[in-house]
Amino acid sequence: MTTAAPIHLAGERLMLDPMGALFWPEQRLLAVSDLHLEKGSSFARRGMLLPPWDTHATIDRLTLLLRRWSPRTVVALGDSFHDAFGSARLPATEVSRLNAMTGAHRFIWVQGNHDPTPPAGLGGEWIASFEAGPMVFRHQAIAAADAGEVVGHHHPKATVPARSGSVCRPCFVFDGRRLMMPAFGAYTGGLDVRDAAINRLFPRGGRVFLLGRDRLFSFDISWGSAMRAG
Repeated sequence: MTTAAPIHLAGERLMLDPMGALFWPEQRLLAVSDLHLEKGSSFARRGMLLPPWDTHATIDRLTLLLRRWSPRTVVALGDSFHDAFGSARLPATEVSRLNAMTGAHRFIWVQGNHDPTPPAGLGGEWIASFEAGPMVFRHQAIAAADAGEVVGHHHPKATVPARSGSVCRPCFVFDGRRLMMPAFGAYTGGLDVRDAAINRLFPRGGRVFLLGRDRLFSFDISWGSAMRAG
């Protein structure tokens, strides 16, 4: 049984899913970040061969989330494709799967730094940021933003002690004003939560929600190790 963790941001109750997604019940809105589709094929073009199944695996996981939450709106928080030509390299079967999603839901593609132009041949809306009620969904955080900002970009991860040594996993970072999403893509790396690039966005500290198999593990941000996670 999967257990989501509730938080409150800008007066709204949100649910953090252990798969690395956000669900906003009142709006029936599901958000994911940093899918980096076709990262494997991008690396292959540069001579670095990876198994070419990352897009299929990521879309499989997104399909499970859509079944679990039945959202009305889906927001992909930028870097949905690993590069500006990623959508053109999608296998036809994955194009069909994504277009089935964009046909069944209002699908918002938020612009990221890896994918600054609209994805070719896919449905959905392509915008710089998305606002709903008191919330704003964008790829990169704005330091002086009002409360209610949901962002991605940094791929936060945290390392915690475990019986066998330590465990490093993607995580959410939350301080009551801003929520940073973990990367959702199969081939995405990560940045430690205590790195300066993340830490400056949470100057008063915050909580980490580490992704587990069926639940999230919450602890103060200072618990995470200071190492970078690959």
